[in-house]
Amino acid sequence: MFIFLDESGDLGFDPNKKNSLYFTITLLVCEDKSTQDQIKKAVKRTLDKKINHKAKKRRVQELKGTGTSPEVKKYFYEKMPHNGWSIYSITVTKANVYQELSTATGKKKLYNYLTKKIVAKIPCNGNINSINFVVDKCKNKSERADFDQYIKSQLQQQFGSETKISIHHEISQNDSCLQAVDLFCWGLQRKAEKQDSQWLDCFQQQVKANLEYFGY
Repeated sequence: MFIFLDESGDLGFDPNKKNSLYFTITLLVCEDKSTQDQIKKAVKRTLDKKINHKAKKRRVQELKGTGTSPEVKKYFYEKMPHNGWSIYSITVTKANVYQELSTATGKKKLYNYLTKKIVAKIPCNGNINSINFVVDKCKNKSERADFDQYIKSQLQQQFGSETKISIHHEISQNDSCLQAVDLFCWGLQRKAEKQDSQWLDCFQQQVKANLEYFGY
């Protein structure tokens, strides 16, 4: 199993700054490497055929939810494999977050807890020999260590201590599946933030869990 995590929105709580109202964490779960490879091809093909198909001095290196047109998003989804993957997501209403979770330390705990809560929704169907968990690299070394320990414990409890767990923090530009989950996460957060479900409606059938935390 391969799991890719991305986030959309922010965990800023300063009323004097223009922060998002909602924060979303999304998981893209691939059943096997074949599915992962097909998703990578979908991303590459979209970049080649829809983004970099015209002569430009500078090529776009990655797909992102922000700035990508609805037409390009739809093209990407049409190139995705028909099965073998699913989406799990959780969105928090920041206005309802307890004050102690809005501090620097509290936000780290909140992020880890939200991730654990949505990871717990992934079903354990049969024997899973290994899980490769890939996260967009945005944490410092200490934060990564805390996150890894917390989530690895959840995965082992969920799938069994014999399951081999690997957690990696990668730059999204270097991982096509992180780019894919960025697109999906953007759509889920966009629905909460702007009540715009145009993109979400395209892939809604692949969303197996969409949790609300503190309500929205």
